[in-house]
Amino acid sequence: MPKSLALLIGSLLLTALAACNTVQGVGRDIESVGRAGKDAMH
Repeated sequence: MPKSLALLIGSLLLTALAACNTVQGVGRDIESVGRAGKDAMH
């Protein structure tokens, strides 16, 4: 039983790390679009 619990916890940690990277990527994409729009107006 402890082995499957460790596997579950490891899977959850990896999923959380992947989600954080995805959120950061989306933030960068939005920032990039904002900059492009600002540059297009000037």
